[in-house]
Amino acid sequence: MTDVHALAPARGELSLRSVGISGIRKPLSVQRHDRVNTLAATFRIAVDLPSSRKGSDLSRNAEVLAEIVDETVLRPAASLESACSAIARELLLRHAYATEASVQASAEYFLRKGVSEAKRSYEDYTLLAEASAFRNSGGSVRLERAIGAEAVGMTACPCAMETCRERLVTEYPLLADPAFRTLPMISHNQRNRTRLVLELAGDEEVEVDDIIAAIEAAQSSPTYAILKRGDEAQVVLDAHRRPKFVEDVLRDLLASLPERFPSLPDSVVVRASTVSEESIHKYNVEASHRVSFGDLRRSADR
Repeated sequence: MTDVHALAPARGELSLRSVGISGIRKPLSVQRHDRVNTLAATFRIAVDLPSSRKGSDLSRNAEVLAEIVDETVLRPAASLESACSAIARELLLRHAYATEASVQASAEYFLRKGVSEAKRSYEDYTLLAEASAFRNSGGSVRLERAIGAEAVGMTACPCAMETCRERLVTEYPLLADPAFRTLPMISHNQRNRTRLVLELAGDEEVEVDDIIAAIEAAQSSPTYAILKRGDEAQVVLDAHRRPKFVEDVLRDLLASLPERFPSLPDSVVVRASTVSEESIHKYNVEASHRVSFGDLRRSADR
C-alpha cells in the first residue's frame, strides 16, 4: 500500500511548523495529594512537518495520547503538565521526521470554596497545561513546560463609580462630607475572566491552587455558585470596595507573583490575560502581558 503521507508534496520547498489534531477529549487520572482526580481534558497535539513529506501521520498522535491516558488508570500522572510532557516526548519517538512536538491541554477543575464556610461548594475553574519537546542535533530531547489556570470573577468600574458619586452629590449634599468619600458607590459591573500561565524553566513545581488564589485576589471579587441574599450583598460590597479596570487586575496580579512564588527563578516567564465582559458597553475590554519573574522582581525593587 502506498504511504501517501510520505510522498513528496507539490510545494516541496515549504516545511510546516505545526500539524496535528485538536479538540480530542480524554479522561486523565492525576494524583492530587491524598486523592486521585479524574480530569476531563481536551488536547491539541502537533509536530512539525519537513518539506519532504506531503502529510503527517496523525493517527500516531491519537495513539500516543490514548496509551498515556490509559497508563494513568494504573499509575496516575503527577500533574496535567507532566502528562503533556510525556506525550510530547513520545511524539518525537513516533515521528522520526519531526524535530518539535507540542501539546496543549485544558480541563475542568473544581475547588471547594464559598463566600462563607457554611456555603462552601465545588466552584469550577479551567486548568491549563502545555509542553513542547525539541530534538537537538545530537538526538537528545529538550522539554519545556507550562502550567496555568483561568478563574471567573467580577470587577466594578472605578470610572463610573466616581462619575456617579459626583452626580449624586448634587442630589444628596450629605455625600460631599469627607466622611462618606470611602463609602462604596454604585457602578456598572463586569464578569471578569483572567488567565495566568507560568512557563517553567526547569524542574520547578507549581500548585495550581496557588495560581487560582493569585487570580481571584487580583479581581474585585470572586464569584460563587451558591449565594443567598445576604451573601449577594457581601459579594457586591466587596467588589465595590475594590473597583478595578482590567489594567488594575492585570497589574495587581503580576505585581503579586514574586511574593506568592518566591522560589521560582528569574527565568520563569509569565503570561497573563484578562477580559471584562462589559455590562453597559457593546464590547468587552481586555489586557494581556508577558514578562519574566526577573523583570517583575526588578520592577518591585524600584
